[in-house]
Amino acid sequence: MEIFQIVGLGVVATILAIVIKAHRPEIAIQISLLTGIIILVVILGKISAVVDLLNSYAQKVNIDLIYFSTLLKIIGIAYIAEFGAEVCRDAGEGAIASKVELAGKVIIILLAVPIITSLLDLIISILP
Repeated sequence: MEIFQIVGLGVVATILAIVIKAHRPEIAIQISLLTGIIILVVILGKISAVVDLLNSYAQKVNIDLIYFSTLLKIIGIAYIAEFGAEVCRDAGEGAIASKVELAGKVIIILLAVPIITSLLDLIISILP
């Protein structure tokens, strides 16, 4: 199972980073970042399979692809912002991590505006 490989990589990288952190903290941060990127690349294939499946269901149900793609962008931004914030926290920069999270939230709100306005238009059209 692939999860054992991912967890094994994470544990080995964590032990390596802890051992190296005492002597070369900048290398420990690079190990952490590289491990995160490797894990992200490994799971991207799985994510694309899920996106393809959801896309086929969206076409069957006749959901407008603009809304579906916006929803996928929002999910992607949330994951990327979380990954970036965690990398900043690993480096000891909690303040920068908070700003990365804030930027992700603002971008998500901006992307959601067309969906929100469409929903409000629908509610207004239903009301007498």
